Amino acid sequence: MSTPSSASNNLRYDLSVIASWIEPKSKVLDLGCGEGTLLSLLRDTKQVIGIGIEKNEAKAISCIEKGLTVIQGDITAEVEDYNDNAFDYIILSQTLQQVYEPAQLLHRLLRIGRRVIVSFPNFSHWRSRLHLLLKGRAPKTEQLPYEWHNTPNIRVITIDDFRHFVRQQGCVIRREEAINTHHHDTAGHQVRLFPNLLATYAIFLLEKKLKAES
Repeated sequence: MSTPSSASNNLRYDLSVIASWIEPKSKVLDLGCGEGTLLSLLRDTKQVIGIGIEKNEAKAISCIEKGLTVIQGDITAEVEDYNDNAFDYIILSQTLQQVYEPAQLLHRLLRIGRRVIVSFPNFSHWRSRLHLLLKGRAPKTEQLPYEWHNTPNIRVITIDDFRHFVRQQGCVIRREEAINTHHHDTAGHQVRLFPNLLATYAIFLLEKKLKAES
């Protein structure tokens, strides 16, 4: 099993895990790529051919200044322009909870990419449960730092919910990792026992179901 390398020591821990899953010289599409930290690392250490899509104009400009190929726009609309199997990997990192139609987007991504990596904050982490139990208010944690009225997240996701969602969509989970790390921290660890309770984030590698697996 590959683990985050020393080259990614300054990278957010969840992104380091994702980077360790990417094969060298792959074609990669990073959706919601931010300022291009992950794409830069993959380009410099694994010689990937990378493209990013970022809605925030300032962040997109920052990517371009780093020599990255990045489109400024809405990910749901922009992915329509790509041919089938145009990419080896598509990365959707901590963005799914902000997507209006996740099922539709997932099927689009599995059309244009052979593998899709999805990560998200786990809403069923024990701190969120305890906050709701004791305070009776929408949880506010390091992973979900917003109030209910100003959050960019339009839905909440748990690890068990996502597994069920993937099965409903007819996809296959090829790999998954539950991790415990603080928001934007470079350190963390894998969670083996009771991930739906103890993990702060989850990362999944998805593929289309083959006919033989139906």
